[in-house]
Amino acid sequence: MDQSQAKQTHPPWPACPVPINDHGVIEVAHGGGGRKTHQLIASVFIEAFGDPLQTLGHDGAVFTPGAEQLAITTDSYVVDPIEFPGGDIGAMSVHGTANDLLMCGAQPKYLSAAFVLEAGLPLAILRRITASMRCAADEAGVTIVTGDTKVIQSDRGDGMTITTTGIGQVIARTPIGPAQVSDGSAIIVSGDLGRHGIAVMCAREQLDLGNAIHSDSACLAPAVLPLLDAGLPVQCLRDLTRGGLATALVEIAQSGQVDIEIDEQAVPINETVRGACELLGLDPLYVANEGRFIVILPEDQAEHAIALLQTTDFARDARVIGRVTQGKGNVSARTAIGTRRVIDMISGEQLPRIC
Repeated sequence: MDQSQAKQTHPPWPACPVPINDHGVIEVAHGGGGRKTHQLIASVFIEAFGDPLQTLGHDGAVFTPGAEQLAITTDSYVVDPIEFPGGDIGAMSVHGTANDLLMCGAQPKYLSAAFVLEAGLPLAILRRITASMRCAADEAGVTIVTGDTKVIQSDRGDGMTITTTGIGQVIARTPIGPAQVSDGSAIIVSGDLGRHGIAVMCAREQLDLGNAIHSDSACLAPAVLPLLDAGLPVQCLRDLTRGGLATALVEIAQSGQVDIEIDEQAVPINETVRGACELLGLDPLYVANEGRFIVILPEDQAEHAIALLQTTDFARDARVIGRVTQGKGNVSARTAIGTRRVIDMISGEQLPRIC
């Protein structure tokens, strides 16, 4: 072999570069709920703190400090603008935290709330936000018992950031989480998708799409608690916030090591939302929601679950959209033309500062 041949250790065609996932700094995409968020959690937070209660892939942690089993969750809210059609950052912070407890099979009881306020924020806005939080807490049946306030210089935030922590009493009769999902189970969605993300984006960019789109932000207790009270064998619950339906399904499939297939035509999407997504180049399956969730339970219990869900105003469109099979953590969607497309986590951020 001559010298020129010895030096040629690469193929003669151009090779695709390997995507760089670690630039050494935090990016906006790290907060999007997709692949980069999960990489950050695994490589930084789990590496530093561990996962003693096996919370990875779940909305909160369930623990038993005494006679009662409790659930705890915490979340921060950075939506821009802080007031939008159908809601605001205050009500959303209560809804989101209460819903995360409900997804653990717990009845929400107590919340703490920490505010980071930007200097120059009008007190009238702060009063509206706190009044909205109080109304949302009353509707959710929770009490805000403690909190904290900090002020930062102007132009350092979006006017206000709220961090809430919630504690609830577990009432589910069996454990609820991705590890419980099994072959042959049905996947039910509680209603139409994408309204929260599109409502916030339209308000932010002052887009006029003719028909007003309002956020679906709501406490899910009226829909979830009847499922738990009825003793249905619910395997997993998940609210569809950052990353939307698609990301939630991938998280569950990978955590439970099962395959999931959905019928894309069965997924309910408001026509105005669908049109807005087409205009903005968004996939509605990945758009954030604040009042929608999925239920996974044995197929023979799906009709009973849907009947209970449809007694509530914001779950009247509940329906089966897919099923679980044995597998290795893959998610796919059957399209309108009969083909299948892979559903995966997005690496970037479709709509930043959305919840």
